[in-house]
Amino acid sequence: MLKGHIHSLETFGTVDGPGIRFVLFMQGCLLKCQYCHNPDTWALNEGNPMTLEEVLAEIEPYLAYYRSSGGGLTVSGGEPTLQAHFVAELFKEVKRRWNLHTTLDSNGFNDAGRIQDLLNVTDLVLLDIKHIDNDKHIKLTGKSNDRMLSTARWLSEQGRKMWIRHVFVPGIHDDEQDLLNLGRFIGTLNGVEKFEILPYHQMGVYKWEMLGKAYPLEGVPSPTEEEVQRAYRLIEEGRLETAEKNTVCRPS
Repeated sequence: MLKGHIHSLETFGTVDGPGIRFVLFMQGCLLKCQYCHNPDTWALNEGNPMTLEEVLAEIEPYLAYYRSSGGGLTVSGGEPTLQAHFVAELFKEVKRRWNLHTTLDSNGFNDAGRIQDLLNVTDLVLLDIKHIDNDKHIKLTGKSNDRMLSTARWLSEQGRKMWIRHVFVPGIHDDEQDLLNLGRFIGTLNGVEKFEILPYHQMGVYKWEMLGKAYPLEGVPSPTEEEVQRAYRLIEEGRLETAEKNTVCRPS
């Protein structure tokens, strides 16, 4: 019987896609982000094993809220594409039974072509771009950003809807050229309905301590509103620069 390894669930999520959402957090992640507030999701073989029917039974009591708000089901993590088959079957079933909107919250590390069965039943992808500079991305997460940017391009080429999200950490994400380059990259993509900066916070530090792990960003503050707004301005400047170039270069 097909089972997923589940870290936790939330019945009234309001930030992980449109409307009110059931948010399922899958266990397992191959990135080791320095700012991760759920490092307990990293281990691949932990979590609570649940069948599709067990997950569906958790969703069903709240369907009226999801439908009336234009919400649905979001699967996050960890990294949900590591359990792509389970998530695909879950998405298929909530669509078949209840016609629910489906959202995948992913870091994009998995090859999009290999998880096409899942992406074909995904209405919206929340794509986390951790850092646009590859060397800084490796330092921040332990992995190159090549696959993430390739996933973004694949989604763009396939006409898929996405929201791009970017955690902002002071001292890591405030370089002017990096922010302009992030905007320039986003400007090349089709289907980006929304861009969000997620200000870094320290709420998960206690989990690192519980796991006996040294917290890499000890003493780093959350960004000020001014820092966040500056980042938005620079990213938008880069995006518009790309858009204008495309307009100029497009044959009449």
